[in-house]
Amino acid sequence: MKREAAGFLIAGGVAYAADLTLFVLLRPHLDPLSAKALAFLAGCTVAYLGNALGTYRRRSVHLREYGAFFGVNLAGAAVQLACLGASHYGLGLTSPLADTLSGLGVGMVLATCLRFWGTRTLVFGSAGSRG
Repeated sequence: MKREAAGFLIAGGVAYAADLTLFVLLRPHLDPLSAKALAFLAGCTVAYLGNALGTYRRRSVHLREYGAFFGVNLAGAAVQLACLGASHYGLGLTSPLADTLSGLGVGMVLATCLRFWGTRTLVFGSAGSRG
């Protein structure tokens, strides 16, 4: 389980770097939502490949697995947005620091837990119990 969690976090870290880099590169040329959507898609692809070929040691990648992985990542993004929305609009904590802590702090932790569980059980099935 430790090796699996470490591999998941490494793949996620590389994917986050790809997402951030692509967003920064695209943002001067595209509106923020289009830039973020493309960066998110690229980050999901990097994370899927890292998990499929690394963490869960698949010899090949599959479109069905990628679709499930993308869905799990969308659910994680929804968790982050929900944390941000609850803090900003529900609790009235509207400072940039509060937004950062709720979206990228609490939201990221909860989303990462959801993504790990979803990737392990819904995407790669029983592969997570090996190793």
